[in-house]
Amino acid sequence: MTDDEPSTVSMQSLNASTAEKLRQTVARIERLEEEKAEVAQQVKDVYAEAKAFGFDVKALRQIIKIRKTDRQEREEQEQVLETYLLALGEI
Repeated sequence: MTDDEPSTVSMQSLNASTAEKLRQTVARIERLEEEKAEVAQQVKDVYAEAKAFGFDVKALRQIIKIRKTDRQEREEQEQVLETYLLALGEI
């Protein structure tokens, strides 16, 4: 089915309560998207503040990424990375 083709469920087959639920769902998604954009702007502002304090933003982003990763998984990734760097003569 392409975007131009009508879906198998037409608006005529939606009863009033189903249509209302659809409207509520769309409105909720739109509100969440707005909140997501606001949070993204706040994060951007915090990074800008950090940069103004003289912090290295690239390092901060790496720290955030590392802290999201499970410790055991991170250690395994670091071991693999070290093995590869040794094999390449980089360390």
